[in-house]
Amino acid sequence: MRTMLACSMIACVVASFSLAVHGQAYPTKPVRVVVAFAAGGFADGVARLVGQKLSERLGQPVVIDNRGGAGGNIAARLVAGAPADGYTLLVSTAAISINARLYKNPGYDISRDFVPVALTGSTPGLFAVHASNPARSLQDLIRMAKGKGLNYATAGVGSSSHLAGDYLFRSLAGLNATHVPFQGGGPAVAAALAQQVEVLSLSMPPVVPHIKSGRLKGLAVSSLSRVAALPDVPTVTEAGFPGFEERSWVGYFAPAKTPAAIVKKLNREISQILALAEIIARLDALGLEPQPGSPAAFASYLSAEVARWSRIVQATGITAD
Repeated sequence: MRTMLACSMIACVVASFSLAVHGQAYPTKPVRVVVAFAAGGFADGVARLVGQKLSERLGQPVVIDNRGGAGGNIAARLVAGAPADGYTLLVSTAAISINARLYKNPGYDISRDFVPVALTGSTPGLFAVHASNPARSLQDLIRMAKGKGLNYATAGVGSSSHLAGDYLFRSLAGLNATHVPFQGGGPAVAAALAQQVEVLSLSMPPVVPHIKSGRLKGLAVSSLSRVAALPDVPTVTEAGFPGFEERSWVGYFAPAKTPAAIVKKLNREISQILALAEIIARLDALGLEPQPGSPAAFASYLSAEVARWSRIVQATGITAD
């Protein structure tokens, strides 16, 4: 009997150790979320909204660390070199799939150095100007810019908003358009509010509140149909450029070789957060559509995004090197 009890106790200890090793005890300390863009932008807003709930569910602080710069590459390099233990995560946008082709050597390999954890959602792009700008529509803006050109601000070199702005203003409209990159949507919006740049080409979330307050004016959204968050803002297609569509997204990544149990746990918690009515309402008000799914589904989506943006980068001829 004593032998059986001893064996039973040993089995329990071994099982407990195995669970801890495979991530079941995770987390036991704060989780650092490195955001690839500056505070106040699309990625930062989602990271903070989800992070607050994630902290409550994990029982540990979730610390947001903004590391903007180089189109998101600074943050990506940092996380790629971090321990694969689930305590350092990356939040990035479609930019990480664009950079795979835009840079000859971004300092990491998206397929080798990361494991996709969770896709949170996607949003169309938005073209906006200061409220004092006389343009009443995208057509007006382009007509007034003929012969003299314009400048447009984005979240950074290689961002989806950069490629969208270049394609619309230079390739389709034939304008002399100057790209003004920032280290995230927040600084770009601040520059537009201060009238330091003429046009914003950004994802919707950091811009929508300022359009609703009347400080900025939305000219067009880059979706194929109008969006509920800004029903009065026409699409780029309605402005005379049929089929124009650009969407960005926000996703969580972990360093490669992070235990599958930890990745699965994080994915489950983030997916459940995205299903909360209050979160859905807040994201919807900003024009972001939640897209929860499995790590495998995100990996498949990411692969398709890398291929899609590779074709677009090649077509535009944009390079960051």
